[in-house]
Amino acid sequence: MPVPHGSGLFRRQPRLDRALLVILGRPRRRLGWLLPLTLLVVVCFADWNTSGDFRVLSWLVVVPVVAAALCPVGTTALFAVAAVVAYRGIDQAWEHEYRAGLPDFILVTMGGLLAVAAAWLRRRGERRALSVRNVADTTRATVIRPLPPSWGGLLHAHIYLPADAEARLGGDFYDIQPSPWGTRALLGDVQGKGLGAVAVAANLLGTFREAGFHQPDLQVVAERMEIRMERNRLYERAMGYKDGDRFATAVLLDFPPPGSADRYVDVINFGHDPPFAVSARGVRRLDAGSSRLPLGLNELVPLPDRPSGPHRVRIAEDETLLLTTDGVTEARDRAGDFFPLAEALEVAVAQEPHLADSPYRLVRAVRDRMLQHVYGRLQDDTTIFAVRLASPSSEPVEPMLSFTRWTETSSTTTALPGRKDSAALPRREDSVEPPR
Repeated sequence: MPVPHGSGLFRRQPRLDRALLVILGRPRRRLGWLLPLTLLVVVCFADWNTSGDFRVLSWLVVVPVVAAALCPVGTTALFAVAAVVAYRGIDQAWEHEYRAGLPDFILVTMGGLLAVAAAWLRRRGERRALSVRNVADTTRATVIRPLPPSWGGLLHAHIYLPADAEARLGGDFYDIQPSPWGTRALLGDVQGKGLGAVAVAANLLGTFREAGFHQPDLQVVAERMEIRMERNRLYERAMGYKDGDRFATAVLLDFPPPGSADRYVDVINFGHDPPFAVSARGVRRLDAGSSRLPLGLNELVPLPDRPSGPHRVRIAEDETLLLTTDGVTEARDRAGDFFPLAEALEVAVAQEPHLADSPYRLVRAVRDRMLQHVYGRLQDDTTIFAVRLASPSSEPVEPMLSFTRWTETSSTTTALPGRKDSAALPRREDSVEPPR
């Protein structure tokens, strides 16, 4: 990694260490040369201080091999040359009858050449893996936008842990969308992995952001997302994709507008794990009423039997809502036991009563306990998402953008309540979404 100009990194290093840093490779690998250098010294010392009947000089072939696993290509080449020079010098110092001779010299030389080639292949693989990582991170950052610390009157925190540390592409998605009628939050999980799952997540998030801002009724937002999922399934089937029958579980939340005295949340659950309300008083599971089928499976339920409308739940001032994907609830230890999320939350709150006062501390506590349960090995992508109504006295409320609507019979201006600076524009059906 290049050192930024003026960073002071080289100024803080001793002169010898600076020279070694320049010669032997990147700062993050500056200690990788210690092991092959130690082997080089040990082998030379052992061969020089043993009898002629026990020659270990040919073990120098191990030096560039170890360097190939730990050092850059240039450093590996230096150790390969050093091994050949050391072999030649020490072997020539012995009497003729004790010399290892040409065969071992060829062994050390060929071992050094192969080690340099192996180091080059390793570095190329690392660069490719890094490129894949960068593409995956960019793709995910494009689909799942970063959120301001306090957005729409909500304090929030999230942690995403990919099961595939290299690709980092999964179907988990989340977002917060302020609107004139309240602040909507979403957490979901698309069945499957890879670019197909990311594409479905992008479609659902786009629909949520548009409908979540324009529609006053959360039920309409849910219907729009269901329609979008069905359209996506029809498209994938028409294209002949093998995974054209994807579905997605999700939890859709609707909080009161910023500054409102009401403290409630409307919940629509599409077959997802229900949220938890966490406070110093304990942990409770939010009952969302009749849970719906996952998005994309609505056709399995007759229209009269489908749940209608969200379920309203009152929340206390000190409660933080915790939402997770099945990567948390289905995380297993070596014995096959699932991670007990509810029990882990109760223990965490008992140990730290004010844990829920900070969404960041809450998601971090859940992450640490889950990773401890699975010994750091994840079987599925994991998202931990916590939201909390901000205190009006401590959190500034961002004003919503005004919007206007077209009608066929009127061109009078309509502005959002509380705004005095709305421009006099004709009415129209679509609204202006706040900038990302």
